[in-house]
Amino acid sequence: MTNLATNLVATATRLPDKVGIKLDQAEVTWSQLHGAAAKVAGQLREAGLEPGDRVSLILPNVPAYPVLFYGTLLAGGIVVPMNPLLKSGEIAYYFQDAGTSFSFVWPDFAEEARKGAQIAAGEGVTTQVIECTAMGPAAGALPDADPLPEPVERADDDTAVILYTSGTTGKPKGAELTHFNLHRNAARSSDDVMVMTEDDVIMGCLPLFHVFGLTCGLNTSVLRGCTLTLIPRFDPAKALEVVGRDHVTIFQGVPTMYAAMLNHPDADAAETSSLRTCVSGGSALPEAVMRNFEQKFDAQILEGYGLSETSPVASFNMPDRPTKPGTIGRAIPGCEMKLVNLDGTDTAPGEIGEIAIRGENVMKGYWGKPEATAEAIPDGWFRTGDLATVDEDGYFTIVDRKKDMIIRGGMNVYPREVEEVLYTHPDVLEAAVVGIPDDVMGEEIGAAVALKPGSETTLDEVQEYVKERIAAYKYPRRLWRLDELPKGPTGKILRREVRPPA
Repeated sequence: MTNLATNLVATATRLPDKVGIKLDQAEVTWSQLHGAAAKVAGQLREAGLEPGDRVSLILPNVPAYPVLFYGTLLAGGIVVPMNPLLKSGEIAYYFQDAGTSFSFVWPDFAEEARKGAQIAAGEGVTTQVIECTAMGPAAGALPDADPLPEPVERADDDTAVILYTSGTTGKPKGAELTHFNLHRNAARSSDDVMVMTEDDVIMGCLPLFHVFGLTCGLNTSVLRGCTLTLIPRFDPAKALEVVGRDHVTIFQGVPTMYAAMLNHPDADAAETSSLRTCVSGGSALPEAVMRNFEQKFDAQILEGYGLSETSPVASFNMPDRPTKPGTIGRAIPGCEMKLVNLDGTDTAPGEIGEIAIRGENVMKGYWGKPEATAEAIPDGWFRTGDLATVDEDGYFTIVDRKKDMIIRGGMNVYPREVEEVLYTHPDVLEAAVVGIPDDVMGEEIGAAVALKPGSETTLDEVQEYVKERIAAYKYPRRLWRLDELPKGPTGKILRREVRPPA
């Protein structure tokens, strides 16, 4: 295995006329996808792209995304996926930090990208912004050239993708994922977790610019030759409709997607009999949501865990073993996980520790940041910043982010534990628990809550409900209501953006 794009060439050769990518009525076969990607690869090389040059993608989930992603890889380039909602200043930072030569942009976001390119040019980085249509670059945007159907030779440890992590502290850092990282993680995800065959249909509502959608949706589909049916922006009604229309067998989502589909008025009438396996990641899936979803849609949800820095999949509840709701499962084959103390020593059995990971899925390092890389991987084990426990069977349970832990009067309170109780309340749709500075306790427990439409429950009733079910020092002293909680690009609730009202 060298270039990740070898997988596309192999699948297009094996299944040329099979539909690989679908977006409503638009269908793209594997040979069409390979042909379009080969054309892009030839044009990029003609325009001056050298192996190892960086190419950013600023697009929603449209067929052009896999065309440009694999076209860049065929040409030997490094892909820099970017959230289309970034503003010009943020775009400029990515262009400068990665040193991008080209940027493929969906027309809706072209103005911000051009402004970003102007700012970056002032700092000495020249990025050519190229607008796209449904299947690739707009006509005339790149010079004509012969297609490049065979991938440029790359080494296993050459960088294939630079994925910028959300940057809970400071500026985002670019995690360098190699051709080997991404190929092996797609293979493990498709074989050990989802048990995929070419007959499967995967729901592609996770954004492809995010590592979960990129690896588990796009790269697994290309590797196994199944069909990926895209939704440009998640909507629960649309998702339910597409499951029935395209006979989706594998659904990949984050907890808010499962809750939205479960609680949608169309849920009872939806045709979802094709669903076999659902995988959840990104944040903790409340047990009540998992149980109710499985019951309503008669499909198993497998919960797992990973990060941009681990390609992403590190652990999962796997279908060939008992699943343990509320856990993130066991380390997948090819990956090791353990818990460590602050000084790097292993924790004693039963104790909470920080998850450390090593294996074929761990990134090469942070792009251009050797100090940050050394801090994150001090001894060959990547430090995740997530606190967890592990049971005697090797199943990990996330307690919380190291940075999210609330210390109330000297007692440790993990927001996730309080959120789990909030989600069992029949009228709570979404919840996020945060620490609020307090003169007496140091920090106090606060909770932002979104209630289900039409609910007449009061926040006092919600507070009383939680108080009866959790230790006295843990229940939220302050609650406030929001119509909807702030979310990231995948729909993951962003606890760090939840602020109590003044």
